[in-house]
Amino acid sequence: MASPTALISETQAWKDLKGHVEDINKTHLRDLMSDAHRCESMMLEFEGLLLDYSRQRATVETMDKLLNLAKAAHLSEKISRMFNGEHINSTENRSVLHVALRAPKDAVIKADGKNVVPEVWNVLDKIKDFSDKIRSGSWVGATGKPLKDVIAIGIGGSFLGPLFVHTALQTDPEAAECAKGRQLRFLANIDPVDVARNINGLNPETTLVVVVSKTFTTAETMLNARTLRNWITTALGAPAVAKHMVAVSTNLALVEKFGIDPNNAFAFWDWVGGRYSVCSAVGVLPLSLQYGFSVVEKFLKGASSIDQHFQSTPFEKNIPVILALLSVWNVSFLGYPARVSMESNGKGVSIDGLPLPFETGEIDFGEPGTNGQHSFYQLIHQGRVIPCDFIGTVKSQQPVYLEGEVVSNHDELMSNFFAQPDALAYGKTPEQLQKENVSENLIPHKTFSGNRPSLSLLLPELSAYNVGQLLAIYEHRVAVQGFVWGINSFDQWGVELGKVLATQVRKQLHSSRTQGAAPEGFNYSTTTLLKRYLETSPEPKM
Repeated sequence: MASPTALISETQAWKDLKGHVEDINKTHLRDLMSDAHRCESMMLEFEGLLLDYSRQRATVETMDKLLNLAKAAHLSEKISRMFNGEHINSTENRSVLHVALRAPKDAVIKADGKNVVPEVWNVLDKIKDFSDKIRSGSWVGATGKPLKDVIAIGIGGSFLGPLFVHTALQTDPEAAECAKGRQLRFLANIDPVDVARNINGLNPETTLVVVVSKTFTTAETMLNARTLRNWITTALGAPAVAKHMVAVSTNLALVEKFGIDPNNAFAFWDWVGGRYSVCSAVGVLPLSLQYGFSVVEKFLKGASSIDQHFQSTPFEKNIPVILALLSVWNVSFLGYPARVSMESNGKGVSIDGLPLPFETGEIDFGEPGTNGQHSFYQLIHQGRVIPCDFIGTVKSQQPVYLEGEVVSNHDELMSNFFAQPDALAYGKTPEQLQKENVSENLIPHKTFSGNRPSLSLLLPELSAYNVGQLLAIYEHRVAVQGFVWGINSFDQWGVELGKVLATQVRKQLHSSRTQGAAPEGFNYSTTTLLKRYLETSPEPKM
């Protein structure tokens, strides 16, 4: 076993996998897929959710070696430490307890010796009460009108997570019914064009703004918050802020200074990382305002079901663990740097600060439905090898069947869900093309090498519960990758340097605008760009 400061790549388990790559390079998915026993062993099911990873470039032996790597990385102990509230985010000296955000009321999950679940439910109960008041019309705006429209201001995880859930629920029949007559919009970018798009068509009299910032100092979020505060007060007067703006924050002093009643601030905690915060007030508040707390509670219960599965299921049948081990295999051993799906683990040093001699993280991207076939599928079929996650549902949120059509719209969509993984795995050989009488000059263009890995995740439907499950699967997948690689998946220092430099530029722009000061202290290129910008951009009203 590796010592705490040793790199995972120094273990025998890692070296065994390195040596195993040569064996895998001698195989092709056409042949691997013909082994029914192997394929059967690469299917996992949990609560009607089916994972099929048989189209990965892996054998039963590969999986055994990956499970040995999990042992060498002390994965079981690391998962326990996370659930026990130990400070596994060592660079920020914090617990990592997003699982507590969706735990049942009677659960006991401790941070620094204190059960945090009652605190979580205090906030959830407060959100339920507040969202019920807004939705029922018992809380009205400054002019007495009900608040039907919500703009949630945040950035990073405070924006992307809630937006993901909102997008998934918009066409769910139950959620859509609960959202009738209401709008939810998200504002993250500080480009004034984004502000204009968000308030377009909205009336300040019927709009509630939710400002999401733990410290209430996040530059982009607070500038957008001040911009929307100005929009509200210009139309309704300064006192309207108390009725039209609420906060998700821990800094009550700055919340009050901003003009928001601290009683209308919803707490979250240091042990909630930004990228893992959607199950806190960060996501639950705006989503409850749109869909009602009962719908969002189902989302939380779905996430909690995966938490329990992740914590208690043996690794060989553990969906997030298997997904993570396959990602480690694809990235660090087979050398595939991207994945068509989501999330990232971009670190260059171990959790102990040692430079890593292997690649981590993935460049993630994706598209809904068949959109990808008309954008990046050319690349993944005949260009770079990029492992794919195909996620589909048995039941459509909005089923459509047109009379005279061969299949329903959802069946047409799912035909591609089933076909594309096989197309990637099997490809098409020159010999097959010759038998089809394809002309010789076109054969190189129509040849598909195949042997391109993918996995398929089939959900029963895309209900609030299933959306919660999907989110939690990918959250834990990322955590396990980090545990195996020996990196910290829970800090994000990589975004800080640009922010620091932006602060210097901001000061320069201010002094140039107000005092006519020429740009100084920057390199030649930046100085030239700043001068051009200042010379040609319109003077703002200061």
